[in-house]
Amino acid sequence: MSSKRRKPRVSSVPSRFHVIENHQRRVYVPLPELRRFFLRMNREMGLDAQSAFVRLVTDAEMRRLNTQYRHKPKTTDVLSFPTEQRAHPRSLRTRARQLRGTFLGDIAISPTVARRNARAFGRSLSQEICVLMLHGVLHLLGYDHENDRGEMERVEAKLRSRLELN
Repeated sequence: MSSKRRKPRVSSVPSRFHVIENHQRRVYVPLPELRRFFLRMNREMGLDAQSAFVRLVTDAEMRRLNTQYRHKPKTTDVLSFPTEQRAHPRSLRTRARQLRGTFLGDIAISPTVARRNARAFGRSLSQEICVLMLHGVLHLLGYDHENDRGEMERVEAKLRSRLELN
């Protein structure tokens, strides 16, 4: 019998226990810290721990997704993919109560773009990814900053303050 251990097989199906998976190697990301924040954020919003799935992707993958789904042939920092289209919520509390126990959808984040943003905004990479996860979950709940006259921005600012994000 060999003394070498075999590497465990990695399933392509995301584990709901690990709501954040890293599918890129270019930028180091502290997964345990991000997972703790994600759970805390969901509790603060009144959502279940496994309300969404976050995948950290390469810049090339983010560009592909942005081109395919938004027809913008460039990379971006975060994309949200809700399980269903949702109308703009009346309030975060009401929407969270309505959707408690529901899987909201998927979020893709590019750590490469997040690192650039973090430098530009004077934040750590972890803080920036946390900001992007919050932003992505708000989109999954039905908020849309392109059409809501600043409401999503106000909700996000309140939550960032409560979650101690710069």
